[in-house]
Amino acid sequence: MGAYILRRLLLMIPTIVGIMGISFLVIQFAPGGPVEQVIAELTGQGNSTTERISGGGDQQVQPGGGADFSSKYRGAQGLDPAFIAKLEQQFGFDKPPVERFLRMMWNYIRFDFGESYFRDVTVIDLIIEKMPVSISLGIWILLISYIISIPLGIKKAVSDGSRFDIWTSGVIIIAYAVPGFLFGIMLIVVFAGGSFFDWFPLRGLTSDNFSELSWWEKIVDYFWHLTLPLISLSLAAFATTTLLTKNSFIDEIRKQYVTTARAKGLTENQVLYGHVFRNAMLIIIAGFPAAFITAFFSGSLLIETIFSLDGLGRLGFESVVKRDYPVVFGTLFIFSLMGLVVGLLSDLVYTWVDPRIDFERRDV
Repeated sequence: MGAYILRRLLLMIPTIVGIMGISFLVIQFAPGGPVEQVIAELTGQGNSTTERISGGGDQQVQPGGGADFSSKYRGAQGLDPAFIAKLEQQFGFDKPPVERFLRMMWNYIRFDFGESYFRDVTVIDLIIEKMPVSISLGIWILLISYIISIPLGIKKAVSDGSRFDIWTSGVIIIAYAVPGFLFGIMLIVVFAGGSFFDWFPLRGLTSDNFSELSWWEKIVDYFWHLTLPLISLSLAAFATTTLLTKNSFIDEIRKQYVTTARAKGLTENQVLYGHVFRNAMLIIIAGFPAAFITAFFSGSLLIETIFSLDGLGRLGFESVVKRDYPVVFGTLFIFSLMGLVVGLLSDLVYTWVDPRIDFERRDV
């Protein structure tokens, strides 16, 4: 197992480089980069970003000679070429793409992700600031989906074709078909002061007076804010995990070793949880890395927006829109690395669930 772990760790290096390299290459051809964002501010669409970049407006915007940036950047006509050249230098675009990529990867290896282009804060500080929302949503979604879905899936597999299986399948299909954000809007309308009841808050993880509450009141307040977002987010995960568990258990229950175990006089619970469970759960474990990354980082953008939660989903989206490349690439690197590590941990859990699996005999 030690050799397998070492090979997987070494394989992470070219994988990370490939992910970052492809993303970096795509960015080179994407219009509307950070320099063009500042130019758009200068041409009348706002000035807060320009003041942040240009040092409070000490550069004059005027026509001038020199390099022709008008063909390189949209909207650059009439701007001082020296000012645009300074912008390129501040953003690092005065260097060749290969040099910029190699320098970025060297910094990322040392976990130096630099500063945001348009905010006076480091990328790490931004991620740490937004992490509590994503952790809160991610942990509870995983717990809810696994704690409820796995027992329900087992029950449906055991009672396959019964009335219980049929009506629960109908509920699950409906839950899967309804988009989470649409269900979230419905919850707001009904329970958050929309048209009927005003039972739940609409903003943040805690109330304004959170620091003044007792410890048990803080717990109640925390879950009071999380109730509607978690219900909205857990629908799809709940449905998927339940059906996956049911189908996996049905496949295992029909195998010969289950018939043999029953013939030996084992109880149904001994058969299910002593033999079937270990084999049936392998497919659930296989999907854990994708579920983990989705729950924590990529699946909550619309829910965060609807319920005014400032998490990593909104941070990533806003960074892409603003072309804040240090934040975009920094979060991509961290999320990709975490996904690969979680994938390795899933393989290790394989061997714990079923000791018959030996990755040492497989070629990576």
